[in-house]
Amino acid sequence: MEELSRGAEAILYLNGDRVIKKRISKGYRIKELDLGIRKLRTRSEGRILEKINIDRPKVYRVDEKEMEIEMDFIKGNILRDVLEGLGEHDRVNVCRLIGENVGKLHESDIVHGDLTTSNFIFNGEKVYFIDFGLAFFSKREEDKAVDLKLLKDALDAKHYSCSKECFENIIEGYKNGNKFHNLVLNRLNKVEGRGRYKGKS
Repeated sequence: MEELSRGAEAILYLNGDRVIKKRISKGYRIKELDLGIRKLRTRSEGRILEKINIDRPKVYRVDEKEMEIEMDFIKGNILRDVLEGLGEHDRVNVCRLIGENVGKLHESDIVHGDLTTSNFIFNGEKVYFIDFGLAFFSKREEDKAVDLKLLKDALDAKHYSCSKECFENIIEGYKNGNKFHNLVLNRLNKVEGRGRYKGKS
């Protein structure tokens, strides 16, 4: 197997047309605690990937004993690397599609937990969501608002030249994907207000 990438929580391997995500042990954690956390996150990620109704890798196997998830290899570009090079029309469409799909996740009470352009793959037509390692189930508007705030902050940090335009279109898409969008967006305003207040203190 070929190693694709190595992150803080897992290593991705390419095996033919499939990806194997293997959660790695953390030496600073107590062994039993480490085992429990890795099992729980592997099980949770597998469940969420199988449940969601947006474009994402298809899951073939979840192995809690080996801490592995086997899924499709998605061909395309990491959105982080191509977003600013897209034409205006394509960038609007991509951002609205992202927003609509985040809305669908939230309407299903799923919070991604790591919404950045590094976790979207764009193949010219579709935007695939990847890396649900920090995802969780929640009915709380606060959690969903923080999910959006993290995406806004990621855009500001990595794509400052177009971040405002991109997030505005993400929000437009979000309204189409989540019939309860008013509740979450009202909460988002409060979350952002708290951030501004802290910044002045």
